[in-house]
Amino acid sequence: MWIVNLGDRMLSDPLLPRCLDLLGTLGRGRVIVVPGGGAFAEQARLAQERWGFDNLASHNLAVLAMTQSALMLRALQPRLHPVNQDMDIRCALQKGHTALWIPLALLRQQPDELTDLAAAADTLALWLARRLHAERLIVLGGRSIDATMPSAGASHVEPVNTDWRFTQAARDAGCVVERIEHTDLDQLRDLLTDNGSKCWEH
Repeated sequence: MWIVNLGDRMLSDPLLPRCLDLLGTLGRGRVIVVPGGGAFAEQARLAQERWGFDNLASHNLAVLAMTQSALMLRALQPRLHPVNQDMDIRCALQKGHTALWIPLALLRQQPDELTDLAAAADTLALWLARRLHAERLIVLGGRSIDATMPSAGASHVEPVNTDWRFTQAARDAGCVVERIEHTDLDQLRDLLTDNGSKCWEH
């Protein structure tokens, strides 16, 4: 089981349809796509800067932004199978689908450990990877790619200019965590092809 987080740069790149085609075909039975918030989340960030509301509201707006992105991705690539709960995710993978996470279950009425994550999609993707005991988390086109970030196969990340919560949590993720530049779809294809015969089930 792999988690692939589509970051903001991937969501706004002309390569997005090709990326979704790769995930919809080579990711079947194995990949859970976690969308970033993209332009929808940017509007939420601007609203928080202007009005100064708390992290609870910011978290919920980010979850809704990720949901909007997921609906857009589904419209672009119908082979992606929308899922919400853990059981739905596992069922979709067992049936040979590429799962598309719609995180509405993460909406909160009261603050908790999730609302303290500052609603970063890559951090929520890492949370999901740990929750589901995923083998690998790939952040594709995240907010920051740095030459010091480990390459494919690394099991941890070093501090770079990115969300500090992600960097901190990734050290103890218990799975392979890596970032891929959003323009490097050949690397993504190679990863999916090299492991295409394996089925990750937990």
